[in-house]
Amino acid sequence: MPDSANLKTRLCFWQNQDFNAANCPVRDVLDQISGKWTTLLMIVLADAPHRFSDLQRAVPDISKRMLTQTLRDLERDGLITRHVFPTKPPSVEYRLAPLGQSMLAPLAALIGWAEASHARIQDARARFDGVGAT
Repeated sequence: MPDSANLKTRLCFWQNQDFNAANCPVRDVLDQISGKWTTLLMIVLADAPHRFSDLQRAVPDISKRMLTQTLRDLERDGLITRHVFPTKPPSVEYRLAPLGQSMLAPLAALIGWAEASHARIQDARARFDGVGAT
């Protein structure tokens, strides 16, 4: 069971920082990591570097614009690196940076929890929304 007292202590610390996003890791870091496409792209990049088109094929419902923006955000945060090769035309490859690699273990735990809890969450949503109620 998580240490709820430790979590409350952290929350109090962030509150004392006036919830300034720059001082609050929940707002500053987790907001980006929890983005709709971030986790899927991190999973794809976990095994090997990929080119833009490879990433788009791996996550087919992401638009080119959103893929570009998400990759830029991940690069800005130091989670991935972008490598340009001097070919004609230039080719670009994305790979996890060491900081991104360090995120894989906690991400795997969260993904495992999501998989184990998905059916219960769907059931709870259906009950809340009154789906199937007579």
